[in-house]
Amino acid sequence: MAADSGDELALLPRLAQLGTAMNRGRIAQQATEATGLALDRPAMTILLTLSMADTPLRVGEIADRMQVVGPHVTRQVQALEHRGLIRRVADPNDRRASLIEPTPTGTEAANRYTATIATWFRDLIADWPPEDRADLNRLLTKLTDDITARLADS
Repeated sequence: MAADSGDELALLPRLAQLGTAMNRGRIAQQATEATGLALDRPAMTILLTLSMADTPLRVGEIADRMQVVGPHVTRQVQALEHRGLIRRVADPNDRRASLIEPTPTGTEAANRYTATIATWFRDLIADWPPEDRADLNRLLTKLTDDITARLADS
């Protein structure tokens, strides 16, 4: 492990400040309101997870991607299915199991949510030089991938 240069400790308050600012700004809430649906954050996260997947997912796969336990996802899936935002489809590899995918209505809601967030961020960094925007994307991707990998190993 590399010696601690202090840069890591200086980063922690900035990450906390970012989280606080995003929560205080109610970005996720505003984006959820743009969908026209009354959904809580876990339900919206499941809908987004399914919309971003290239194939239908099992409940366990959804839970893994969200880094939560299966029963939490199962309850939310039932509620989303009841509202017509997702549906179960047969698993072609195991007829006893089902996969979950968004309905067209669910996909449309996820797209409205994502568009609201994207517009907010685009406006936020509109005056940044292209190199800075590229650096932000590259470094956030790296940080997210590293955090995800570290959590998967623990």
